[in-house]
Amino acid sequence: LHTPMYFFISNLAILDLVVITSVLPKMLENLFLGKNTISFEGCIAQLYTFTFSGSTELLMLIVMSYDRYLAICQPLHYVTMMRKRTCVALMASVWGIGAVNSLINTLLVAQLDFCGPNLVKNSFCEILPLLALSCSSTYPSEIMVYMADVILGMGNFLLVILSYCLIIVTILKIQGSAGKWKAFSTCSSHLAVVGLFYSTIIYTYIQPTRAPLGKKSRTVSITYALVTPTLNPLIYSLRNKVMKAA
Repeated sequence: LHTPMYFFISNLAILDLVVITSVLPKMLENLFLGKNTISFEGCIAQLYTFTFSGSTELLMLIVMSYDRYLAICQPLHYVTMMRKRTCVALMASVWGIGAVNSLINTLLVAQLDFCGPNLVKNSFCEILPLLALSCSSTYPSEIMVYMADVILGMGNFLLVILSYCLIIVTILKIQGSAGKWKAFSTCSSHLAVVGLFYSTIIYTYIQPTRAPLGKKSRTVSITYALVTPTLNPLIYSLRNKVMKAA
């Protein structure tokens, strides 16, 4: 399992743990104690951790798509292009960019004024519900959110689509159905994770910042905060013969 693909999967697993531990403990505390409160400092800390994990996972998925592209479309160059040093550098860049993006967004929200009632219309603290509560100008935060949506969200999504278009073209050129199925099976798990993650992200964030957060949107937030990270290990392990054999 010490190959680039499983190195990236292990990083994704760590990131999924970060997502769940940033949201679930406080949520369970409120459920068990019958309260719905969180301190301002706790909310900001949760906002930073959740934003960090979301933006980092967007970048991680494109790196994993690039890995699958090289493995299928450039198999003879894969070993030399995906060396251990390259994989470590890619993951360091992904974690670093996610941390910086989250820090900027969190600092912009932390300096806003909140006049009350400070009722977060969500199950946890994320940026859109908090911006809707502010009584001061949220223009800098909104600009940063839109920039992150375009660059990290839509930009990465288009790159993922491009990589899989190239992968599909290469697979169709393979002679024999067995070879085609083997090539497709190496990226089917990643494709399932990408579809689940991006569908919830796009539904939640491609909307006006001041738009009211309905019950359906809160359900979608729970899906990508808790359900998706829980399903990722199942998708990558139960659908993977090498993982099950190990």
